[in-house]
Parts: sequence; C-alpha cells; structure tokens
Amino acid sequence: MYELSTEYWFDSAHFLTDYNGKCENLHGHQWRVTAYVRASELGASGTEKDMVVDFATLKRIVREECDALDHTFLVEEGSLAPVTMDALAAEGFSLTVLPFRTTSENLARYLFERLAARGLPVSRVDCNETPNNRASFSPDRG
Repeated sequence: MYELSTEYWFDSAHFLTDYNGKCENLHGHQWRVTAYVRASELGASGTEKDMVVDFATLKRIVREECDALDHTFLVEEGSLAPVTMDALAAEGFSLTVLPFRTTSENLARYLFERLAARGLPVSRVDCNETPNNRASFSPDRG
C-alpha cells in the first residue's frame, strides 16, 4: 500500500456549546490539517504515472479546503441567537456555519468528507487544534 500526506493550516475562532470549561468561551486556534491518501497501485500512465496522486493536486485541494475555513468564526448551527448572528454579519465578520459542534473530531471528519468528495483517495485526516492535541478521522472499513 502506498500512502502520501500533506499538511496545511488555517486560523479560526470557535466555541463549544454545552461545554463546562474554558472552551465554552470564544477562542481561536491555528488548526494544522494533515491529509493522507492511499492506493494499492500506482498510476499507470499520464501525469500521474507511478504516483498515488500528483502532490501538486493533493496540496492544492487541501489548501483550498483549509483556506475556506481560514480567518472565519466557526459556528455550530443553532448555537447562537439569530440576533447575534445578524449582528456579527452586520459588523462584517466572516462566519462559517456548520451542522455540528466544532470539535477537532468533527472538523477532521468534515475535511475528510470534503476531500473525498473532490476525488482524492483520502484514507485519514488529522486535525491538530494545538501542537500537542490532535483528532483523526478515517472511515471504518470493518
């Protein structure tokens, strides 16, 4: 089995709903994302001959997905009052509303699904919220 990986990062703010601790307050992270792609065989012809995927393609897609979250406020859908959302939008803040609690685990799964939907043979995504704390997502193949 062949495996490639690439890393990229994004900065964003979030808070955790229904959490008893510091993370219930608005705070930010520099999230580091590592995406892994796998293949049992290498490409047979063309640009991707003898490759799992072209590193240029892998890096570009991971960068684009991370850039879409960069310098935004990640908000769990329904976690803030509509008047608060309207006020933030009126002030010009970049908001990314997501249908899940904005944990590292959920962001790893979200990014995995986004990369897979773009055609990458993704096998795992790691999402570090700090240099020492990381969540990973890979599908259960069992």
